Amino acid sequence: MTEQTAARVPLEQLVPEDAHVLGDPAAPVTIVEFGDLECPYCAAAAPVLRDVVASSAGRVRLVFRHFPLFEIHPYALTAALAVEAADAHGRFWEMHEALFAHQDRLDDAGLAERARELGIDGAAVVGDAAQQFAAVVQRDYADALALGVQGTPTLFVDGVRYRGRVTREGLEAAVAALPAR
Repeated sequence: MTEQTAARVPLEQLVPEDAHVLGDPAAPVTIVEFGDLECPYCAAAAPVLRDVVASSAGRVRLVFRHFPLFEIHPYALTAALAVEAADAHGRFWEMHEALFAHQDRLDDAGLAERARELGIDGAAVVGDAAQQFAAVVQRDYADALALGVQGTPTLFVDGVRYRGRVTREGLEAAVAALPAR
């Protein structure tokens, strides 16, 4: 099955109301990433995804959802909670970028340090303070499982599962292949 003939998942199923959106929230094309903040492949994909959004002239937006692979990445879950806690301070995308830049320090001390660098109390993103954001991470994880997500990064371009390496050229081709709306 090619990307053009693949089953399309309705955006309402992929994008919750409280979604983390990079780019124009009203952009006509939505890329949804199910990612893990400790995953090296997600870290490599992050600048590519940002570039696709930035160079799209408002046509593409990115939605990030959590799929922490906690069985192989011991800090993935606490990193997901920390970035959600940073969102409560309006700093989701800054923390997202900082954690990818410092994947070697995703323990509580590293998470707190990243938060302080962003002007957030370090204690607000770790331990009990971060646990209040568990429901968001659990929802994203459950939604990913229901969609058959098994690894990260897993992308959907306007509801169509993206296959292959995450490259600017590949994503731009997937966007260009979408039917006009």
